[in-house]
Amino acid sequence: MVHNFNAGPSILPATVFEQAAAAIHDFNGTGLSILETGHRTPVFEAVMQEALDLSKELMHLSDNKEVMFLHGGATTQFFQVPMNFLPDNGKAVYLDGGTWGSKAAGEARLYGESNIIASSKDRNYTYIPKGYQIPSDAAYFHLTTNNTVEGTQMWEFPDTNVPVVADMSSDILSRQMDFNRFSLIYAGAQKNIGAAGVCMVVIDKDLLGRTCRKVPGMMDYRKHIENGSMLNTPPVFAVYVCLLTFRSGRQKSYERCIRHGGPRPGKGISPTVQGRGHDRDQGAP
Repeated sequence: MVHNFNAGPSILPATVFEQAAAAIHDFNGTGLSILETGHRTPVFEAVMQEALDLSKELMHLSDNKEVMFLHGGATTQFFQVPMNFLPDNGKAVYLDGGTWGSKAAGEARLYGESNIIASSKDRNYTYIPKGYQIPSDAAYFHLTTNNTVEGTQMWEFPDTNVPVVADMSSDILSRQMDFNRFSLIYAGAQKNIGAAGVCMVVIDKDLLGRTCRKVPGMMDYRKHIENGSMLNTPPVFAVYVCLLTFRSGRQKSYERCIRHGGPRPGKGISPTVQGRGHDRDQGAP
């Protein structure tokens, strides 16, 4: 058995590998590879729609949430979030719990005031900051749920009326969670739910259009939603692997319910990392 401790790509279910490999040779009996399949064809439009629908089902998202599958990985969201939600005269606040939170706060300064309201840098990011206050006039509060570089993970989240933006790249769907409490979630798929090349974004519709800034079409969340995540050619294969992982997760949820009478299907448990150990941060003393 091979144990994968990479901070990047995670282990995927064997069935996902088998089905993805088969699709490279012949996708759904079309005689074409998934790599050759046009994104505007009905066969791939069905893939995209099912991926969007299943992600909403597994996360139990409310009707005011939209899901997108975008290019650029999670790092692109470091600047796409403030580009869309940080007004020129507004401010965003960040929790600096590690490398990724620090980088995200730095990118936000390109578009407005970006303040770090709590940090664990003083002890080399070995704990998750606690006891901080979130300004009520902030445009949003950004946090990183799991820090791959430092090995810490958030298990408690602040109650606030300020929109909360969460980078969940390395632990999306790895545990039960109320995903609706977050106004925006983004996650690079390769860390938990698929192959590198696509970033899943979950957004509260109420956040859209809050700034007067002119945003390039490819950076405008509204345009991606209007076009069903196909504003341009999407990362077809990466989205397909996400779909296969979602299918596997839903099936395992049903099997678990039948055997143990456990949580209802799609309760937010990842088929890729459920049952694997995590380093759990205990917070600052």
